[in-house]
Amino acid sequence: MVLQPVIEKWPAAVSAVTIGAVKSEGGSRVQAIHIGGQNTLPLLFKEGQIPNPPKIAFEVWDMAPSEWPDELLRAWGKVINDPFKWAECCVKEHKAELICVKLQSFHPDYGNKDAAGAGKFIKELLRQMDVPLIITGCGDDAKDNQIIPVVSEAAKGERCLIGSAVQENYKTLVASVLADGHNIIAESPIDVNIAKQLNILISDIGLGLERIVMNPTIGALGYGLEYAYSIMERARLAALSGDKTLASPFICFSGQEAWRAKEAKLSAECGTIWETITSSVLIQAGADILVMRHPAAAAKVARHINNLFGRT
Repeated sequence: MVLQPVIEKWPAAVSAVTIGAVKSEGGSRVQAIHIGGQNTLPLLFKEGQIPNPPKIAFEVWDMAPSEWPDELLRAWGKVINDPFKWAECCVKEHKAELICVKLQSFHPDYGNKDAAGAGKFIKELLRQMDVPLIITGCGDDAKDNQIIPVVSEAAKGERCLIGSAVQENYKTLVASVLADGHNIIAESPIDVNIAKQLNILISDIGLGLERIVMNPTIGALGYGLEYAYSIMERARLAALSGDKTLASPFICFSGQEAWRAKEAKLSAECGTIWETITSSVLIQAGADILVMRHPAAAAKVARHINNLFGRT
């Protein structure tokens, strides 16, 4: 008797989300990025369809990061002082398909720039770059309420991914995204129930669940990664079982978390390894977008994704 492997089939699928609008859709991006859409657990290719491999987004700030370790800053050199050259370097030298820009200079403690400047910056970035954008605020709720509506309008029609909406600060952000045709990042503090509740609150305003990407706020290797993994796994199991309120793709800021670890700051090699392993584990957990910082780590993870999905 020949034993046959047990193939598990799920009744539902993760929502498919598109980032970026091409000219035929009213935008100006050279291509759109598709994430989600899978109807099986991560990397179980024989059990279902995984139409879209995980994507890597290069993190770019609108100012030189003052808190990044020297080992990470040296990897970028002088371009890190100019966000436009930095983004150009990501695309031309490192073949980035997706840029995640953080509007840090508008934070009250890091420049406190006027909100109107955020719109001008995003318009110029969109003019110079033709890849889809992820746009995140400065992290201060009050200031993000001022700058996100401005950048949302400035990027109208480009179908960006904008964030982050949190329980205490989601209404203004969602209203702007809804009006200007973007998708939104819903951020929750490593908690399935809060993630579900936030998605429900966002959808109640009128933004469809298929336009939400969840940020589960992961931890890095040795700093809570296994707990983040379990939360992502629980959410994905619920989604595949039919819970539409948790059937959103994941975005994971693996670079941000990896470079917070003291081990990552020992040397450039250690930091690259820490970010690479953190990102690779998150792929297994179900990450659809990895926001990364070190170009060498991003290159390693890109090769890993290609190997997993049988691509050259």
